[in-house]
Amino acid sequence: MNCALQPAMLTLASRSLRLSAAGCQAGRRSIATVISGNKTSKLVRERLKKDVEKMKSQFSRFRPSLVVLQVGDRDDSNLYISTKLKAAAEIGIDAKHVRLPSSVTQEEVLQSIMSVNENPSVHGLIVQLPLDSVNRMDTELITNAVSPDKDVDGLSCINAGKLSRGDLNDCFIPCTPNGCMELIRQTGVSVAGKHAVVIGRSKIVGAPMHDLLLWSHATVTTCHSKTPDLPEQVGRADILVVGAGRAEMVRGEWVKEGAVVVDCGINHVPDDTKASGKRVVGDVHYASANQRAGFITPVPGGVGPMTVAMLMENTVQSAQRFLLRSRPLR
Repeated sequence: MNCALQPAMLTLASRSLRLSAAGCQAGRRSIATVISGNKTSKLVRERLKKDVEKMKSQFSRFRPSLVVLQVGDRDDSNLYISTKLKAAAEIGIDAKHVRLPSSVTQEEVLQSIMSVNENPSVHGLIVQLPLDSVNRMDTELITNAVSPDKDVDGLSCINAGKLSRGDLNDCFIPCTPNGCMELIRQTGVSVAGKHAVVIGRSKIVGAPMHDLLLWSHATVTTCHSKTPDLPEQVGRADILVVGAGRAEMVRGEWVKEGAVVVDCGINHVPDDTKASGKRVVGDVHYASANQRAGFITPVPGGVGPMTVAMLMENTVQSAQRFLLRSRPLR
């Protein structure tokens, strides 16, 4: 599976989580074990750095390359992009930021994408969303214009289709669900045979998360805005992944005791004690959920760092695939 990480690099973190949980369960467990995305993403980045160094030692002039294409100049997009560029630099990936003005036309955006698609020295291309243009933009058309071989965000119809069919070794998996699966693996809890519940059905998180859990042999229920008995569904989940985009909507009393809870939400709520007047919370009410869950991701510091780490992993993997395709036949 293309999201599998080398076990040697992550064994200690995973074992530490399991020992911590076991210690809590020796008596009456009163608080969940925190699954740290910061720690796990650091291990992933360290492994990828070694992978890049190995490629460079074998091919002296070779370096994995990533292009981030942005339309407009949104502050939030600039922040996300700077985080990606920093992570790439630390690993040894040659990352380039291409910013097009907000006056750009859709045809000009498509031409820029085609140019990168045809450049053999670039191994990954992401189009930063949303597209901040004064002109009409078909996001689906633009996303699908990215070559599937360079679609390291895993958002094109080709990669989504392969994932839905279970062709995990022949596609790029969207970064947030990919990161969620790695965090679940860190708990030592086997996905196979478990009842998993995913809240949310977006193309970026919910839908691919469902597919990943299904092909990892879980029985999966997807909940959404039309699900009438959400607390009951949540209460059945051995593994709960929430990407609904609503602040603290999942209450702790809904959660099955001992469940693995992965919170993909990033929401801002008013908080007069903060200098900014607000604080970041997830889609799960953390203070109550960590009294019942066996494992839980924090917000911030949980899924977020893993999303960037898995983007880097997809880019390195794309570069490795390029080298395999480029080897001369003997």
